[in-house]
Amino acid sequence: MPNDKTASKHSRQLLFSEAIAQPKAMMAQTASQGHTSPPVDQPALDATDRILQEIASVGRRLEAMDLKITDLTLASSSIRADIAGFRETANNLDQRLSAVEDHIATTSDQEEELKSLRAKLTELEDRSRRDNVRFFGIPEQKEGSDIKTFLNSLLTNHFSIEFSPPPEFQRVHRIGPSHKASANKPRPIIVCFLCHEQARQVISTAKARQPISLDGHEIRVAADFSRLTNDRRRAFLALRPQLRSPDIKYGLFEPARYTDGESAKVKYEHMHPPERIINARLVNS
Repeated sequence: MPNDKTASKHSRQLLFSEAIAQPKAMMAQTASQGHTSPPVDQPALDATDRILQEIASVGRRLEAMDLKITDLTLASSSIRADIAGFRETANNLDQRLSAVEDHIATTSDQEEELKSLRAKLTELEDRSRRDNVRFFGIPEQKEGSDIKTFLNSLLTNHFSIEFSPPPEFQRVHRIGPSHKASANKPRPIIVCFLCHEQARQVISTAKARQPISLDGHEIRVAADFSRLTNDRRRAFLALRPQLRSPDIKYGLFEPARYTDGESAKVKYEHMHPPERIINARLVNS
């Protein structure tokens, strides 16, 4: 069925056609009946023709407008369809974005959980190494065939430690493959004491009596930590020259906690917190 706009267009066309044709039809009917026409008023006739021409011109313009309106209507329908498509795409994107945000939130929670688990694992590993002591600088093959007897002699004669009861070792061995050892860089010896207090006594004595030498080789002693804790301690120790330059007192506590001299109750467990303290001290000095 034709729509309202098409019906309106046809109505206008009929109206203009009738308006043009009606005067001509009346004149033709008068002539066919043999009536004598009154004298023709030529100016009036000319005016009528102009009016009819104007009406016809208006009709043509309206028809052109109808065509433009039809084109605009089609274009508007196309635009509405495009907008509907864009809206659907936007809804899909919004759903996907929500899914990504949920995934990011879940991933963030998992990362926090992973960090917590890694910290707990590191703490457990450090605790399992509390009875270990590492000895650095002892030349290769110096221990001979009985490394435990050599270690007892080293602690008695060079560290001057009188143990009571005598120390007992669960394990004593060098770390790393022998083919990587050299005279300038001997492999460290790791000792696992059965008594934790004896391990602490060795470390504290070595710190108090340093330097300790064996046949001209400096012997260093250190506690045994996990790799992550060792990395964190190295990050702190790398700042010692900067701390000594402005004469800042500091301390490094196990496993990897740093304190400065003026706020000894504050302990920093992140990777590089002393840098901020150094900068603040230099600015205020």
